[in-house]
Amino acid sequence: MSPEPDVVTVRVTSEIDAAEARQEARRLALRHGFTTVRAHGLATAVSELAMNLVLHTDRGGLIRLTAQDATGAAVIELVAEDDGPGIRDLALAMEDGYSTRGGLGCGLPGTRRLVDAFAITSQVGEGTRIVCLVRRP
Repeated sequence: MSPEPDVVTVRVTSEIDAAEARQEARRLALRHGFTTVRAHGLATAVSELAMNLVLHTDRGGLIRLTAQDATGAAVIELVAEDDGPGIRDLALAMEDGYSTRGGLGCGLPGTRRLVDAFAITSQVGEGTRIVCLVRRP
């Protein structure tokens, strides 16, 4: 594998874009030697975050995936960011079952469980940025 990062960026404004981001994540993971199960886990995390961009913002946002394999230990960084309304209560948003749109409320907490590292920053009126890391086992 190349020591250069392998970067995929998808602008997400619709469900079709979210599906594209999911497929790109799966392809990227498989290209870097992740197991099928791990690739599907990453794809699911991307799908959850991409759909949040569609459902909770007026203009969508970006999904950026960066695979790095320089040391033989592949890792994929997933960044989802928008300039939407932001999240008023991050602790509440991370609780299973909490939803502002009547959904199941599993998206953010489920994503956190699917990845190896998860960080979220949000400013009301300015947007949200989520950074996740997924390591190749």
